[in-house]
Formats: sequence, C-alpha cells, structure tokens
Amino acid sequence: MSRLQEARDVMHKMKQAWERNQKTTILMITEVRGSAYRQPGAKMMMAADGQMFGTLSGGCLESDLFEWSKEAIRQSTPLTKQYDLSENELWTLGIGCKGSLEILIVPVDQDDRFWQTAMTVIQEERPTTLILEIPTGVRVLLDENGNGWGDLAQLPNEVRQQALDRTFQRTRAEVMTHGNRRFVIDTMRPSERLIIAGAGHDAVPLVSVAAQVGFGVTVLDPRKDFNNPFRFPSASHLVVEPSAADPAALRDSWWIIMNHQQSRDEASLALALKSSPRFIGVLGPLSRTQEMLANIGADLSSGPLHAPIGLDLGAESIEEVAISIISELMMVRSGSSGLPLHGRTKIHG
Repeated sequence: MSRLQEARDVMHKMKQAWERNQKTTILMITEVRGSAYRQPGAKMMMAADGQMFGTLSGGCLESDLFEWSKEAIRQSTPLTKQYDLSENELWTLGIGCKGSLEILIVPVDQDDRFWQTAMTVIQEERPTTLILEIPTGVRVLLDENGNGWGDLAQLPNEVRQQALDRTFQRTRAEVMTHGNRRFVIDTMRPSERLIIAGAGHDAVPLVSVAAQVGFGVTVLDPRKDFNNPFRFPSASHLVVEPSAADPAALRDSWWIIMNHQQSRDEASLALALKSSPRFIGVLGPLSRTQEMLANIGADLSSGPLHAPIGLDLGAESIEEVAISIISELMMVRSGSSGLPLHGRTKIHG
C-alpha cells in the first residue's frame, strides 16, 4: 500500500470516529534507529473510545500509545514519545525489536480546517507532502506544484524547498533540522500503475498480490470474457488490443507482458516501449523476448527491460510465479538488493 493510500484510509477512519462524536489523534513514526516493525512515515489513528486503525509496531506499543493519545486529546496539544526497544524495556512492553523510534501524536479536531483540507487534497492522484514540526505540531501540506495549506508563515523557506525537492522521489519520511527546530517531511505518492498485458489464468494471483502490495493494477486484454471485474476485482480494465491503446495515456507505468500469444506480446512490448515506461517485465525465456524485440525493431537496451521477469525462488505454480514476479517489482521499487536478510544487523536501510 502506498503511504498516500494509507493516509486516506487513516483519515477516513477518523471521519467515521467523528460521526460517533469521538475525538481522535493521528500518530506517525518520525524517526527510527536500528530495527523496527515499520519505518518513518507510517501512520495510524486512535479515537478516544479505543477504536484504532493501522499499526506502528504490530501490536507491541499500541496499548501504551493509546494512553498517550488520550493525554494528547486532553491537553489539545501534540506529544512525542520515544521508545528504546532495548532489553531493559522488554520486561515492561514485551517487544523483541532492538531499535528505537520516535512517534508524533497529533490531536485532530473535526472542525480543524487544515485537516479538512488535507482530507480533500489527498484524494487526488498526485504527490502530496505533509510537513509537521516536532513537537509543536506546526503543519503544512504541499502539492507537487508548491501550492500550500496550513501554517505556511511558520515554515522556513529551506524546509519548504527541501520538501519540494523530494516530491518526485520515492523515499521514506525524514526529519530535517533547521536551527533548533525539527520537522518531519513526509512525501506521499500515488500507487505506481502496473499494467499487466494478458488476462490468462496465471494473471489472477499476480493481479491480486500486486494490488495487495500497493500497485494500482490495470489489466490489458481485448477478451472481455477474460478481462472483467469478476475475474480481476482489484484491477481496472483496458479491453482493447494493445495496438489500439494510446501510449500517452499509459505514461510512467510499470508493465508485465504475459499474453502467451506472441503477436499480442509483441504489440504489448511495442506499446510499453512507446509509453515512457518505468519498468517492463517479460514472462518467458530470454531468447523469446529477444526474438520479439527484433521483430519490432528493438533490443534489450531499448527500455527498462527485465527478462525473464521474476526472482529465482524456485517457483513452479502460478501462485509461486506471482510471488517471484512481485518480489522483483518490490525490489526495484524500493531500490533494495533482494538478498536474504540472514545475518543483517539492521532490517531496513
């Protein structure tokens, strides 16, 4: 799930709590050192009646955070809480991680114009940056064009520029220090669009897993009996021949080519290469991909091609192949190595 979608879900749950006349807080991890369950920018909400949505620790810290959430509501002021997940604290909180983290707890009033605006802005499919000062709660929301809402007069120009510079980067939230002030900058981007060319049987688990890990999936296949909401309920549907699709409408997408029909695969490859793609994965042997590329006047250097698509997990079933493919997509999306974590002293980073 993208952080933008997480923010939408959290704020939707806050709105539901307000309908029950409950006061709420939004909680966000601002800084992590060492190993932790989630990373900076992760969010959840808590309501005064105990309702929670999301998680920051997998359940280890939430009961303690709820007490601090009630205190933030009582004081009507943001709070920060530091957790050192060391051996000494294991006896009191029962946590097995060895890192430390900082969590900002911000009371959110249903009549607060800033948060009402935020709820509207984040519904749009565009990058949005939330800036919060720690611990005062000074808050600003910026779109990708630099338009802003909130406490703009209290935001240093250097912090604003840093936020704008990172708008089109997929990075975790980060803390910026300006003089003796600390700001968390959280850029929330829409889900990457993944176009799966081919609505065969093996695409069913692939679409499902891709949607679960935060891709916005579109299935491209002209066969309406195959490419429909009944078979792919978590996807959008482009029911046309690849040769009839508009590459300009599909710009900056991720692609998986898996029609299992060579002429349609070639048309899909040609379409993908014309669409300024971010990633093109092709199912099947490398020799077949090279033949198809030659047939359309291209080669492996013509775009961000990955062939064969997938990590070497020994996959055989269609479910295993789906996991292999999505694992590679996640690896590329995060810029990680895809190697085993065994022996690593730090899980993230």
